[in-house]
Amino acid sequence: MTNKYISIRFQDPLRSFVGREKYKRPLWITEALEKPIVTVQEMSMQSTSSLTIKWTLRGKPKNAFFAAAGGELVVRVDSQFILNQISGQVLEHFESWDLSASSPLAQAYFWFSRRVYSTVEAGKDTIEAAKGLASRLNKDDNIEVYPDPLGDPTKFFTRPDDLNQDVVQIGLFLAVLYFIVQFLKTTL
Repeated sequence: MTNKYISIRFQDPLRSFVGREKYKRPLWITEALEKPIVTVQEMSMQSTSSLTIKWTLRGKPKNAFFAAAGGELVVRVDSQFILNQISGQVLEHFESWDLSASSPLAQAYFWFSRRVYSTVEAGKDTIEAAKGLASRLNKDDNIEVYPDPLGDPTKFFTRPDDLNQDVVQIGLFLAVLYFIVQFLKTTL
């Protein structure tokens, strides 16, 4: 991962992923509901690294049949966040849903449309992973230093030094030392 942020892990009952880039994609809410309304019921910090937000999503399905027959969709969402204690960045985000305030038809619409959305997003993830793998195979990498595979750009690993590098470094040191001695002989 080449962005400047630590990677995030997301999981809800139908979808999970790792990476902040996927948050930039269009949301299911905007694609499935007419004029969705979100209200926050409660926000609480369990510790300096744990946050819970309870919120409710309301809206009419964009599908005319479900909107007429099923009525309004009401989803009570419980979002759990694990934060980096120093930076406050989100490291993990988990969601659970309660649809009990919705009619059975509205619940069916939710699960069907959310499943379709999750399947499409999983397809996008697969395509992105394949493109990323192909670009990594084709790119000339610096084999001396490589970033942390977990995505933290502040951590770097170097390859262990081998005997050839040590011999070259000692040779350069001796050459510089020799030139200094020769310079001092001629000037003194």
